[in-house]
Amino acid sequence: MYAVFKRELFSLLNSLMAYITIGVFLLVSGLLLWFFPDTSILEYGYAELNGFFSLTPFLFMFLIPAITMRSFAEERREGTYVLLASRPLTDWQIILAKYFACLTLVLFALIPTLLYYYSIIQLGLPKGNIDGGAVAGSYIGLLLLGSAFAAIGIFSSSVTKNQVIAFAVAVLLSFITYSGFDALAKIFASTVLEDIFSWLSINAHFQSMSRGVLDTRDVIYFVTFILAFLGITRIVIGGRKW
Repeated sequence: MYAVFKRELFSLLNSLMAYITIGVFLLVSGLLLWFFPDTSILEYGYAELNGFFSLTPFLFMFLIPAITMRSFAEERREGTYVLLASRPLTDWQIILAKYFACLTLVLFALIPTLLYYYSIIQLGLPKGNIDGGAVAGSYIGLLLLGSAFAAIGIFSSSVTKNQVIAFAVAVLLSFITYSGFDALAKIFASTVLEDIFSWLSINAHFQSMSRGVLDTRDVIYFVTFILAFLGITRIVIGGRKW
């Protein structure tokens, strides 16, 4: 499993697409956070990163599918999955190796953004005037959100051999699970369905963690969500004649 993980990670790191995707993510988030007047922290005047944590999930909807789209789709297109499956590996080991390789790249994209936090600490009056607990909770929430989107991306890549289609399906599913259920909750306000759709929404659980309070219910939700999509991927992979 480690050999497959290493192969997938090095394959991603040797891909120009990975660097372009991460570069675009950092460029767009930096511009939105520091330069565009409507979203700039400098214009806002408060020592907090709420703007960044509100924008990043929408950037993740495109960043993560771009990273995961090749994981199984490329194997199908090139016909190399048969060679991989002939190794002494279970389907779960193959899926998890690819999943953690993609997740590692997402972590690489998040690490440079810690510079934003350091900048706010230095710019705050007095220095260090920022809610560290809320920032820590938000970063944990972003990591779990990225993990959920990566699980969606792995599943989307397993159902097609076209990387563009895998990307589009992952973006659509990510949008539905993040914003779609919120919209449905508002449509069915004051009914039992409102609570159901609110619980299903990734956004609701992410916002809960962004307040700096780590509720076990939110963590259980993300873990269940990730395992559900990886489990569906296992069914797709296991039932296909490659």
